[in-house]
Amino acid sequence: MTFANTLRRNWLSNTRGDILSGIVVALALIPEAIGFSIIAGVDPKVGLYASVVIAIVISFAGGRPAMISAATAATAVLFGSLVREHGLQYLLAATILAGMIQMAAGWLRIGYVMRFVSRSVMTGFVNALAILIFMAQLPELVGVSWQTYGMIAAGLAIIYLFPRLTRAIPSPLVCILALTAAALLFNIDTRSVADLGELPDALPSLLLPSVPLTLDTLMIILPTSIAVAAVGLLESLLTASIVDQMTDTGSDKNRESIGQGIANIASGLFGGMAGCAMIGQSVINVKSGGRTRLSTFAAGAILLFLLLVLGDWVGLIPMPALVAIMIMVSIGTFNWTSLRDLAHHPRRSSVVMLATVLTVVGTHNLALGVGVGVLLSGIFFAWKVAQIFRVTSSLGYGVRTYRVEGQLFFASAEDFLKSLDFGEEVEQVHIDLTNAHLWDLTGVQAIDVAVLKFRRAGAVVEVIGMNEASATIMDKFAVHDQPGAMERMLGH
Repeated sequence: MTFANTLRRNWLSNTRGDILSGIVVALALIPEAIGFSIIAGVDPKVGLYASVVIAIVISFAGGRPAMISAATAATAVLFGSLVREHGLQYLLAATILAGMIQMAAGWLRIGYVMRFVSRSVMTGFVNALAILIFMAQLPELVGVSWQTYGMIAAGLAIIYLFPRLTRAIPSPLVCILALTAAALLFNIDTRSVADLGELPDALPSLLLPSVPLTLDTLMIILPTSIAVAAVGLLESLLTASIVDQMTDTGSDKNRESIGQGIANIASGLFGGMAGCAMIGQSVINVKSGGRTRLSTFAAGAILLFLLLVLGDWVGLIPMPALVAIMIMVSIGTFNWTSLRDLAHHPRRSSVVMLATVLTVVGTHNLALGVGVGVLLSGIFFAWKVAQIFRVTSSLGYGVRTYRVEGQLFFASAEDFLKSLDFGEEVEQVHIDLTNAHLWDLTGVQAIDVAVLKFRRAGAVVEVIGMNEASATIMDKFAVHDQPGAMERMLGH
């Protein structure tokens, strides 16, 4: 593919839609970046600079076009104690180290681990994020004036009804413009973006963090950097999969991992904190018409323009307009069919989905929630596979043959041994693995124990019918033919 074709496909195939969606995303990023800075305990400029730098860099380096990455709550919450104890410069150093770890993970092709995340975990992750996005708007919904509620209702009406007139302009952008105009014309008393914190009025500077380059510094920032890198990659790769589904296109997860690392290193060098992909802003981008890398670049570049040139005007945007957009994102992100599916999907799948949701919402820890979901998925899968396992036996001409069918591994090894009659007096025993497969050391050990017990009873034992993979693991790890194996394994 020529450079011109690549440029057209990745950057210029949807110029108008990408730029308009970038405007919407940029405006929605401002209050979130300020809020995340407060969570991390730093100046609002740190979150805003991070959002600008990460969005621009990831548009070139990332593996998922149209996905928005910026400062996020998932990473900001991990910086709180580090900032309180050591200050901003250590946050910047930890951000750079986290980026390096993410780049290393990408080079190690960590993106392939996404295949182990089941659809039930993905659904739970999406639903939990939708709930968290809505919960994040509660401070703007509690204890406010009736005018605020009216503006939020008007904003939602514009968002959902304006597309019936035309889709030429994203309805969230119309919502922001209309409610800002109404607030100014009618002097409506409501919170605005300017009430959240001071917006930066200068370009960020390229500087190395002012920290000692010592082992002590590394030990201080390493735990935070590892946590930030892991959570950032997890949220980014899961969000990439969601955008894949929304746009019916693919993405390069390993490139995305490296790109996230490059973006975070750049953020730290320009005075910003670490970030990752944002499912809420990515949904806004896609629903507003963003499809290529240009939309992500536009979000970062327009955000920078808004801060430096139109900062005073941006400060006038009423919060109800942005709250209405995030409520729309919450509603659109939640997988409503998953509630109906609870009635007829397998119970184990529903348990995995609900456990993921409850853990994420209860702890506000995305990594922990997904970890719980993946762990439950693995346990349920192992249990199910272990049920599709049986051992039958037959006796002929003094030979007892045990035919094993299914997967022999840690979850089925005990059932395998219970199926064997070690007290029977026979001259010869065949363990037939023609229709079985050995998966792990526990399965190999079960064969070892069976062979040695039958030998102790005086039988000649032969393991037959192994496929190539089972034979390989047996040859490498089985010990039943080694001198002294019976004494070591059976305790005699």
